[in-house]
This record gives sequence, structure tokens and C-alpha cells, in this order.
Amino acid sequence: MKNIIFLIFLALSIYMKSFCQDAPLNPLNHNANIEFLTSETYNMEWIILKDSTEVKIGEIETQIKKEKEIIYFITSVNIKQSSTQWIDSTVISSDNLKPIYHSSFNQNRDMVLKFDDNITGYYFDKQTNTKTQILEETIKPFFDSNFYPQLIRLLPLAKDYSTSISIFDYNPDSKIGVIKATIKNTTKIKLDFDGKTHNIWKVETTDDISDNSVLNTYYIEVSKRKILKQEIDFGGKKMIMRLID
Repeated sequence: MKNIIFLIFLALSIYMKSFCQDAPLNPLNHNANIEFLTSETYNMEWIILKDSTEVKIGEIETQIKKEKEIIYFITSVNIKQSSTQWIDSTVISSDNLKPIYHSSFNQNRDMVLKFDDNITGYYFDKQTNTKTQILEETIKPFFDSNFYPQLIRLLPLAKDYSTSISIFDYNPDSKIGVIKATIKNTTKIKLDFDGKTHNIWKVETTDDISDNSVLNTYYIEVSKRKILKQEIDFGGKKMIMRLID
């Protein structure tokens, strides 16, 4: 009888371990190291490649404010040919990284999301002058889609590391609801950057927002986990975000 009980517990243990490995990362199931996040402000230049020539189209400033119970992320995008600044704000819990608040304001639309038992807020399309009230049920745990690029650098990256991440995105022109981002592959390389050679985790990702048709590649410094560069490949085109200070 004892042997039977032992075998049952062993089978359950193997099943639960396999389930946890296969389940997408979410605020209730992740091993992110929050110590890699610090309060800081950094800037990246936004470049598009045209016939192998780099053309700078703007700059992106990211502010991170880490407090005891919550973490703020504020991203300001300045486009050369636009007089309107794009501003995205994200607030998450420092306890388990679950989303609390997200807003996005640009020349095309305004959006506010509040995460609680349900997701509430609004989406204002400035092109059609249409305001949509948002009320979405939350059944599965998830991260904010605006946060997951930051989440990647907090994960236990290693050679051949891959996983999926549960995220929520609201885009009437694409996807609404809980979807998935995927880390497809991770390799360790050396990168010459800013006059120095850095050990880098090269992390390739896709997500359901673009039906996995866009490849995002992050170049993350191994020891301090700073994102030095991001490449975006889509439809034969390439954009680059590169750290400048």
C-alpha cells in the first residue's frame, strides 16, 4: 500500500512539474529577478534601415521608478516629423509584477486601462472621434504587454533558454485580451558597443500581437541586464533601438 501511495505522489509530482514548465509565465508563475530593476532614466535612438543606411527617426526615453510596493515605467517617444510626444505609462506590483495601470497617449489615440477584478478604462480613437468604454473579464493571470520587454531581462537567461509569457493587450485593430509572447531562442554572444566589448544575451522573441510575424531581438548585457539594443524585423524591413545614455 505504501508503495502505491508513493507511486501516486511521484506521478503527481512529475505531472505538476511538467505543467509548470509548459504553462506560460504569469504573475503567479515566474522566476524573474526583480533585483535587476533599478530606478533609472535612459534614452535610446530609434533608427530605421533604408538600403543598409541608418536613418534616425526619433528618440525614446524610459523612466523607471522602483518603490516598495509598486514600480512605475514611463516611456516618452519623440518622433522627428511629429510635433506630438507619445507617452506610455505602466504601473505594476513589485510583489508579483502583476499589472495595476496602463495608459497610452499619442496623436492617433488615447487609452487608459485599470487592472482589478476586471479591466476597465477607455479607448479614444482620434481619427474617428470615437470613445469606447472598456470592460474586460480577467480569468487567467497575465502581465501587461507594455511591460514584457522589461520582464525578459529579469528572467534566468541561459543558452537555448525559451519560454512563453502570458500578456494582455488592447488593440482594436489587432488583438484584445490575454495572448502570448514567446522567447524563441537565447544565445550568448560578444557585442562591440560604445567602444567596449560586452558579453550579451541575444534573445529572440515574437508575440500574438503581430501573429508572430514580427521578430524582436534584444541584446541584453549579461551582468547588469541592461538592454543595449533592440532589433525589430518585419516584412523585410528592420528597425533598431539603440542605447545612447
